[in-house]
Amino acid sequence: MRSPVLRVAAIHDLSGFGRTSLTVVIPVLSAMGIQVCPLPTAALSTQTSGFDDFCFVDLSSAMRDFLAHWRSLGLRFDAVYSGFLGSPGQVETVAACIESCLPEDGLAVVDPVLGDNGTLDPTMSMEMVEKQRWLIARADCITPNLTEAALLLGEPMPAAALDQRNAHMETEMIRDWLLRLAELGPVFSLITSVPLKGRRGEGSSVVAYNRRERRFWRVDCDYIPAFYPGTGDTFTSVLTGSLLQGENLPLAMDRAVQFVTLGLRATFGYALPARDGIILEKVLGSLHAPLPMSTYRIL
Repeated sequence: MRSPVLRVAAIHDLSGFGRTSLTVVIPVLSAMGIQVCPLPTAALSTQTSGFDDFCFVDLSSAMRDFLAHWRSLGLRFDAVYSGFLGSPGQVETVAACIESCLPEDGLAVVDPVLGDNGTLDPTMSMEMVEKQRWLIARADCITPNLTEAALLLGEPMPAAALDQRNAHMETEMIRDWLLRLAELGPVFSLITSVPLKGRRGEGSSVVAYNRRERRFWRVDCDYIPAFYPGTGDTFTSVLTGSLLQGENLPLAMDRAVQFVTLGLRATFGYALPARDGIILEKVLGSLHAPLPMSTYRIL
């Protein structure tokens, strides 16, 4: 019997404290009426940004056991959605989950977590870049940031990834990058945190390409002078939920950007440590409301 609610296999790490990965994915998708089935990649005492000496437990072996049990039960999911992966072996487990637990009309979403602000994360390697490139060929939708897009494409790191306030990307260059990402396999290729040249005011944009329709899209994001861990997880979770609920790509992008912006504004007014993340609890209810306006544009 088919589940009466949409169901997502969420392959991310789990932190005991902090609003990143599964502690974002679960409440966001649950608020959107979607069942979240976690396949945890690691367990941590806290999320890593802003904390030292955290406890880290690698769950690579358990992941394989989880998936074997799911297969024995014949479980199927409307989407498989992956984020932080700690080893090349975990990448292969994600691919196996997509292959065995996702029907033909299912949605495979890969957020290829590799780095940010122009640098590769300390826990990542060029081998992981190669494995994520291999994995996105099996995805329907990918959401790298500008740094991750450069790594996946083997491009020199653009100045815009290093200094978003003072360096910008030409529209034609970002279109070329989106096309090349699409050539790797995904139907929907998105790049987040892109400071586009010619944009009015400070801020960045989310840009996308729909390979089926051959259309480019952009949604601009307001500049807020703060960095909170987990904003990328929040964006991709809302995007995934919106796509599963039948919204088209630009509307799903718009909803995700507007929700993240609302969360940032709700958080920025408090003098809390940035490492605590976005105060999702104050804004989750807005996921039930219709979009007050659409801000997406053709890129």
